[in-house]
Amino acid sequence: MAKQNIPPTKSNFLKLKQTSSIAQEGYQLLDQKREILVMELMSYLERIKAVEKELYHLFHLAYQSLKKTFCSIGHEEATKRVRFINYDYPVRKRMTKILGIQMPSIEVDTKKISLQYSFLNTNATVDETTSCFLNLIGIICEMAEMRAIVWRLSQEVKKIQRRVNALEKIVIPNTEETLKYIEDTLEEREREALFISKMLKAKLENT
Repeated sequence: MAKQNIPPTKSNFLKLKQTSSIAQEGYQLLDQKREILVMELMSYLERIKAVEKELYHLFHLAYQSLKKTFCSIGHEEATKRVRFINYDYPVRKRMTKILGIQMPSIEVDTKKISLQYSFLNTNATVDETTSCFLNLIGIICEMAEMRAIVWRLSQEVKKIQRRVNALEKIVIPNTEETLKYIEDTLEEREREALFISKMLKAKLENT
């Protein structure tokens, strides 16, 4: 490791000692934060797996119901009916904090099924299909929110990992090596000063 290029003085030694202490403390705090973020990230990944399973299940139900509708009233008639179905979904984006980090959050007002087509040439399968697809709205938004949070958390973990690596592999070792160099240099100077002092004392006693 390369030591820092600073004069080996007592004042620099004390300053560097304080810097080393701060670096060690910063390393410990960042390492703890990284572990907490990784745990939170793993928790969200598990939640995503559960939501994905539910989402695929609902998709399957929705398309099975759609097939039933096509078989019941025909593709052409079903297409005509869909033209008159319209639901508004106000989506609000807001920010929330997770472990002090700003995260995106989505709120959507899901609607209940309402009659938007004539009873003529339709049956219960149309309502069933509509209801199935309406149920997908909320869970799709939930999935989008969690995926965004996972991405933000992973980016934060990477950023903290870089800082931890820099402290662990560069800053702290360089600081420790520089401290050792200054300490050795100061001790050598003290020994030289002591040796010179003894020589002068001996010469004075012999004169």
